[in-house]
Amino acid sequence: MHNSWNRTVIQQQKFVASYSGGKDSSLALYHALQTGEAIVLIVMLEEQGLKSRSHAMPLDIIDAQAELIGLPILKASATWNDYEQQFLSLLKQAKRLGAETLVTGDIDLIQHAQWNQSMCDQSQLNLVMPLWQKPRLDIVCEFIELGFVSIIVTINLNLGMRVEDLGKTLTVEFIKELIARGIDPCGEAGEFHTTLIDGPIFKAPLLLDKGGILYHENYAFLTLQLKQNHLEG
Repeated sequence: MHNSWNRTVIQQQKFVASYSGGKDSSLALYHALQTGEAIVLIVMLEEQGLKSRSHAMPLDIIDAQAELIGLPILKASATWNDYEQQFLSLLKQAKRLGAETLVTGDIDLIQHAQWNQSMCDQSQLNLVMPLWQKPRLDIVCEFIELGFVSIIVTINLNLGMRVEDLGKTLTVEFIKELIARGIDPCGEAGEFHTTLIDGPIFKAPLLLDKGGILYHENYAFLTLQLKQNHLEG
């Protein structure tokens, strides 16, 4: 198995991006677009098919993000038992559409990288991880400096996050506060997840209304709803 991976898509190579709608996958997509040609996004959904598995985002918000990026999107619903099978099916669909490479936003968790490589080996795709082994603080600071705007939408209350963190915009100042509280700046231990609402990969900002807060075990989720005019302006 590999112990190092490419960060850059080969010039003009067509790729499929695994997309969660959050900061890491958005930044990885941005970097991949500098050299490669994106042809489709893939998103894994919860078994009911109503929300994304990674960030619990409603389908209409996922679709709005893809529309603002200007790319079609392939989705599959999965339990944890058939997740791998469904993910592999999406990769094979993307390959039939012309994809040569899979792009992901993984940073430094070797098990994730090895799993991605296994999926690519089985679907005959190259693997590119633009953020691989970059310092976590550098990643989130670059994300902010490039003009990306994201908000905290999911938190783990057992890992130092607070309910009042929900809905906050990711800024350098807020990241410094999280670090002071002992929280990873990228949330790599599962402390928090974000949703992208603006940035250089979007044609316009994503306009959302913030709703109530839902709780499940040690997690809290901010509910979001699209404004009717989210694609205007």
